[in-house]
Amino acid sequence: MLSTLLKAKLHMAAVTQAELWYDGSCAIDSNLLELAGMREFEQIDIYNVSNGERFTTYIIRAEAGSGIISMNGAAARKVQVGDRVIIATYGQYGDNEAADHQPRLVYLNPDNTVERSTNGIPVQASR
Repeated sequence: MLSTLLKAKLHMAAVTQAELWYDGSCAIDSNLLELAGMREFEQIDIYNVSNGERFTTYIIRAEAGSGIISMNGAAARKVQVGDRVIIATYGQYGDNEAADHQPRLVYLNPDNTVERSTNGIPVQASR
């Protein structure tokens, strides 16, 4: 049996552009893609923390070092420049792979520079 698990995420990325008439997709700084282990044309889910929108699209590369996070085509209607989003990819893993799986988690500053990266999320404690 295969389990669908989080493969990677860019946490709290800031939307830098919204291009309605550009080919539909999400352009992401190539350096961020490499760090997170994401691929061009890979399916992604985007969770807009600023307005609650959730949608699916795919990745295209943006210039390395640019900090670009651009929502293009119909996705441009789901965001505003400056919105903070979580960009997630998922993979399917067999039982043996799943037992050792560690996602690549990249936490971003408001200017889309890397705050930190890790492979786990601490256990949530009760309040």
